[in-house]
Amino acid sequence: MLKGETKLNQQIKKAAVLGSGVMGSGIAAHLANIGIPTLLLDIVPRELTEAESQKGLTLEDKQVRNRISATNLQKLLKQKPAPLTSKKNLALIEAGNFEDDMERLKDVDWIIEVVVENLAVKQQVFAKVDQFRKPGSIVSSNTSGISVEAMAEGRSEDFQKHFLGTHFFNPPRYLKLLEVIPTKHTSPEVLAFMKQYGEDVLGKGVVEAKDTPNFIANRIGTYGLLVTVREMLKGGYSVGEVDSVTGPLIGRPKSATFRTLDVVGLDTFAHVAKNVYDQVEGAEKEVFEIPSVLQEMLNKGWLGSKSGQGFFLKQGKEILELNPTTLEYEPRKKLKTASTEMAKQEKGANKMKALVYADDRAGQLLWNITSPALAYSAELLGTIADDIVAIDRAMKWGFGWERGPFESWDSIGVEKSVAKMEADGLTVPAWVKEMLANGHTSFYKEEDGDQYFYHNGEYKLIEENPKVINLKTLKKKKGVIKKNGGASLVDLGDGVALLEFHSQSNAIGLDIIQMINFAIDEVEKNFKGLVIGNQGKNFCVGANLGMILMEAQDDNIFELDMVVKHFHQAMMKIKYSSKPVVAAPFGMTLGGGAEVCLPAAHIQASSETYMGLVEVGVGLIPGGGGNKELYIKHLENLPNGVEFDLQKVANKVFESIATAKVSTSGEEARDNNFLNKVDGISINGDHLLYDAKQAVLALAEKGYTPPVRKKVPVVGEPGYATLLLGAQAMMYSGYISEHDLKIAKKLAYVIAGGNVPYGTEVDEQYLLDLEREAFLSLVAEPKSQQRMQHMLVKGKPLRN
Repeated sequence: MLKGETKLNQQIKKAAVLGSGVMGSGIAAHLANIGIPTLLLDIVPRELTEAESQKGLTLEDKQVRNRISATNLQKLLKQKPAPLTSKKNLALIEAGNFEDDMERLKDVDWIIEVVVENLAVKQQVFAKVDQFRKPGSIVSSNTSGISVEAMAEGRSEDFQKHFLGTHFFNPPRYLKLLEVIPTKHTSPEVLAFMKQYGEDVLGKGVVEAKDTPNFIANRIGTYGLLVTVREMLKGGYSVGEVDSVTGPLIGRPKSATFRTLDVVGLDTFAHVAKNVYDQVEGAEKEVFEIPSVLQEMLNKGWLGSKSGQGFFLKQGKEILELNPTTLEYEPRKKLKTASTEMAKQEKGANKMKALVYADDRAGQLLWNITSPALAYSAELLGTIADDIVAIDRAMKWGFGWERGPFESWDSIGVEKSVAKMEADGLTVPAWVKEMLANGHTSFYKEEDGDQYFYHNGEYKLIEENPKVINLKTLKKKKGVIKKNGGASLVDLGDGVALLEFHSQSNAIGLDIIQMINFAIDEVEKNFKGLVIGNQGKNFCVGANLGMILMEAQDDNIFELDMVVKHFHQAMMKIKYSSKPVVAAPFGMTLGGGAEVCLPAAHIQASSETYMGLVEVGVGLIPGGGGNKELYIKHLENLPNGVEFDLQKVANKVFESIATAKVSTSGEEARDNNFLNKVDGISINGDHLLYDAKQAVLALAEKGYTPPVRKKVPVVGEPGYATLLLGAQAMMYSGYISEHDLKIAKKLAYVIAGGNVPYGTEVDEQYLLDLEREAFLSLVAEPKSQQRMQHMLVKGKPLRN
């Protein structure tokens, strides 16, 4: 299926984004990342800047008229985290303005409005859009809470039929949630198209929401944050104490509560809260009233990160917390109780259960903020979304929760919690009590590996996109072919096997190497091909550094020599397997993780893949064949029939490894030659294993044959001298240490191919032997061991 195409035979070949602020330019960047040419429009400036006046420009010059969108476009290159997956994608976005370029809307297939959150302004913009758009083009608003229905009032029938809300979360590249909000006029075909397009092409987790204030995620998320602020004030907790127990401890992001508010911006948060406050009544209205401490902070301009201070203030290296009573900044505190210590020993959902029923300060805080949020989510069912799955997914994808409200409720026990809520005088929605009365004690249940959710008195199957492969469910249904402590071999179906890493941090040790060997043997006998992938936090952060350091400190160099040899043999087995091996990296794919991918027949990377050979950071060089494979990848990616400078190739590979360069996306991994032109990139990370499986089947269908073993041309002795020149200059200038230079020399020797004449062709085993010798000599160095130790203890490189 073509990019931008769905079963409905509609296509989005070109888009326009109206409004070029942080959100508008971010959406334009996301569209450019998937290859959609995009027009970015904004208002025409009413006065010249000093620089424009000095250049002799007037208000009629195009440069001036497009200034706002053009300036915001350039800001994309400097923003962090980067909105663009590759800087070259900026060329797909064209700046324009609302006065000169609206007629160009006739050439686009999707128009996204991202102007100020004001109904009258939006209606004016849509009146113009209706005038210039072509019939059949989709129009949507990125509003975070204004009535979608009201925006389309008075528009043409074709406009209304093709109009809906598409609420992206900021930053659009990274946050998974896309809330799609139809109106009563939205064509069912348009709604179906946008939901499928959002998932398959934009790579989003799509949830259909109802046209209510703040839709799903912001409605519940804002409620939860406001309840937490009030509970902090009422219970006499400090800002730091609350954040220490409302983050990862209960399955929420590290930013917890108040750091989240600082990042979002108090002004933005207040606007979102007021949006609900203005449209609801009674007790709910009281919750959405901005607490006085937030109002005082707004009055002082303490908006959070954007203004340099909010609930937290950084002074030098110390982070201070705001005392909400005195509005003075104090040292940050943490809440430590018996229940928080006990919860740290628990896993997953059990952490929450251990905390909310505890009779201590942490337990009381968490119960008092969790119970009303759960009841509120249940009360809104049918109002903000049709089912509990949509609500849970919205909170997971939009706010980074590990478990949505109803999944959290299941984890603490529905019967027990409802009894406690009612004892506290909290109103529990009738449908929840009815569910319990009918003997159903959970919102979700599992049968034969399938997941079901409670809906209108019965359990319904959760229907997934066929492109979403859930490994936990798959293993429950099919079992595993073989497993050990580090990895499992699983049957993906259709004649494709999957090798899943599941060691700590997916670090590669002997157990994984053994499973690689077994997997290739098994696949060559009984399968069409193999996918190497998993659904952990990251694909693989490298080799087992703790094991390497322990063996090195015990002077077991012979043992390490055997491990490196086994690693090399396993990588060569991947490369020369008679059946196609497809690697499916995502997230951190570092060191050994990258080395597993490089020899594969095909790489199907997630768009968010951070790939690099980073071993110099721990005083080593790559030891799993990565130097050789990256060098060969660079050679293979050179244009056919064009003379090339072998030294330039060696320089580039040396620089990439010596500086521990890590890609900031799958696309940048391709720019860095970790991926070939034919390797694939999956925009939707949930579809990665499916896409990798399809790649295996496509290769098998074509009659896959392994690569022919070839000799590799190297730069040899003269090239080695050239590679060292830059490193020596950096040491003399004080940029790198003597030990850095020692590592650089070893690396240069391996990349250059040792003491041979320039242009000598050598075999792969020769290069692997050079790499192994250099790796083992560095492992034995005390300063390298200090670097390894520092990384294991502190989690960051040591410069010694």
